[in-house]
Amino acid sequence: MSTTVSSSRAAMQDNELFNDDHKAFRQTVRKFAESLAPHAEEWDEKGIFPREVFQEAGKLGLLGIRFDESIGGSGLDWWYTTAMIEEMVHSQSPGVNLALMVQSDMATPIINEIASDELKQEFLAPAIRGERIAALGVSEPGGGSDVASIRTTARRVGDEYVISGQKLWITNGTRADFITLAVRTGPADSGYQGISLMVFPTDVKGFAVGKSIKKIGNKASDTAELFFDECRIPARYLLGHENAGFFHIMTNFQGERLVGAISACAGMEYAVREAIRYGQERTAFGKPIIRNQVWKHKFAEHLTNIEAARRLTYYAVDTIAKKPFEATRAITMAKLFAGDLSQRVMYDCQQFYGGFGYTTEYSIGRWWTDTRLITIGGGTSEVMKEILTKLENM
Repeated sequence: MSTTVSSSRAAMQDNELFNDDHKAFRQTVRKFAESLAPHAEEWDEKGIFPREVFQEAGKLGLLGIRFDESIGGSGLDWWYTTAMIEEMVHSQSPGVNLALMVQSDMATPIINEIASDELKQEFLAPAIRGERIAALGVSEPGGGSDVASIRTTARRVGDEYVISGQKLWITNGTRADFITLAVRTGPADSGYQGISLMVFPTDVKGFAVGKSIKKIGNKASDTAELFFDECRIPARYLLGHENAGFFHIMTNFQGERLVGAISACAGMEYAVREAIRYGQERTAFGKPIIRNQVWKHKFAEHLTNIEAARRLTYYAVDTIAKKPFEATRAITMAKLFAGDLSQRVMYDCQQFYGGFGYTTEYSIGRWWTDTRLITIGGGTSEVMKEILTKLENM
């Protein structure tokens, strides 16, 4: 890692938002992330990374930062989550980071919020330790952001639910030990009022992984299509109340989108600082390429916009930490702004490397393709705009 990036982050951290405990935590995360970096290209080529990475993250307390201490969590706040995501950029593998964030911030927060103590001990506690891998099962072939259109059904039969249907784009799906699963328990025409959430263990008869989806980016994170054929699970695996899952899914989306904004800001600065370092070492026409005014001005503009995106994102973090049910507007704006900005920043960074940017020799190629997901996953930029129009009563 270049000293330029390190000094920049140190300056950013010396403010009222991060105290000495946060900084010590950052060092722990940084050391872990840097230990993964040498394997980034190898794991991308394999399309998966070892389960032991989850276990190591669990030992360091990275998979349950905001969860109850009674089940093995750390009982901390969103600022620690922010610090973790910002430091995980040093793994140089957004795919690994994505898989870990699905475990810590997408599949398990709902369990922490509304599950019974019994379910928390059975599923959440081992997930926090990294002993069981979790996935979030919401998206389907006919609907991603449109949660109200979910077709996978769960019907009550005695003390069991019988589940049938299909899920798509499921990160950690090829090897998940359990899935936080969105299903339709109401009539087919019940819309959002008929959605429920359940914990689904993947060792159930009738469950099958269709295939591992080949993606253009985030290749180290496995993504799968899943099939449920009359799968029976105990009725006690229901999360919360039947037909009341839509609200919890929407609330959970806020955390997922905020994580996306934080990671976008961290990734952008990492890429720009690395590009500047590269430009100081690479010469063309007798001088370092960073000395060309067009590039100096472009990177100056990008750093300004990245700082603006970060401050908007920090505002969203502060809002969700203090008033979680009032954070939708700030989070939506942060994901929209940081996500769209990341596409322009990564494009220019890759362009700056010339032919090397189009190879796997430098990590910028990975960052460019992996960042493309930011404006798609967790709700597209177009969905973010539509949400804002409703919040602003347009």
